[in-house]
Amino acid sequence: MNRNLALEFVRVTEMASIASARWMGKGDEKAADQAAVDAMRKMLDTVDCNATVVIGEGERDEAPMLYIGEKVGTGQGPELEIALDPLEGTTICAVGGHNSISVMAIGKKGNLLNAPDIYMNKIAVGPDGVGSIDIRDTPTNNLKRLAQRKSCSVSDLTAVILDRPRHKELIQEVRNTGARIYLIGDGDVSAAIATALPDSGIDMLLGTGGAPEGVIAAAAMRCVKGDFQGVLVPRNDDDIERAKKMGVADINKLFTMNELASGDVMFVATGVTDGSLLKGVHFKSWGAMTHSIVMRSKSGTIRHIKAEHHFDRKPNY
Repeated sequence: MNRNLALEFVRVTEMASIASARWMGKGDEKAADQAAVDAMRKMLDTVDCNATVVIGEGERDEAPMLYIGEKVGTGQGPELEIALDPLEGTTICAVGGHNSISVMAIGKKGNLLNAPDIYMNKIAVGPDGVGSIDIRDTPTNNLKRLAQRKSCSVSDLTAVILDRPRHKELIQEVRNTGARIYLIGDGDVSAAIATALPDSGIDMLLGTGGAPEGVIAAAAMRCVKGDFQGVLVPRNDDDIERAKKMGVADINKLFTMNELASGDVMFVATGVTDGSLLKGVHFKSWGAMTHSIVMRSKSGTIRHIKAEHHFDRKPNY
């Protein structure tokens, strides 16, 4: 993939973030998400590529735009696949919380798993934990191996977990190990990436979340040379059928990071609200300021882009 495409795609997440940020704290999740979708779709069609959405807002009959299978881009350029979440952390944005982002992962055809919209059990660690995790093993043993790898005690580690009733037993087990816990309300893509950031204070991601977000997180973790594993967690027969429809033959399969996002991939994200990974959109009298991150697995390059958007020189967002 042309490396210049990464900078084209960050313009897409910038516009989605600016549009959704106008709804921060207003309590309207649907309006915030729709604003992000509209802006992202509009900007995607300015990028010179022939791309297919493999992870998006849902199936065609559920989402009028950015649905799975939708073609985006100008139609001129490389054939790509895109996994996207115009507003990861919809509730976060609506209530004015932290860590809401607009995010995309991009790969060549066949590089990104077409994951069903069901739960996935996930585990992620940064570069210093590669090779220490096994999602089939207990959280306790995974934390012990990570502590050994980091030459520290388990009590020095911090695990990030989505604050959900389904994680009650997981949270208790982690507490019993002596490790600390950082509970989040939403946004486990940012949480996974945080394990690779030396100043985040996060060492491991644990727990179940959306499978589509797992693919996006895996792409990001490949760029930062971390590690990620996932196993689908169907709740009923409908989930199993959905997974089979999306091409998953073995519902119990352990997906490695490289199986979720293979080959040359790119990851771009722009902050909507302030968070540990990115600053949110800050509106000014003349426009807005955004903070984005652009990463490529091929080069390992990580770029932080702070941009000023002057509304008198650009279309209305």
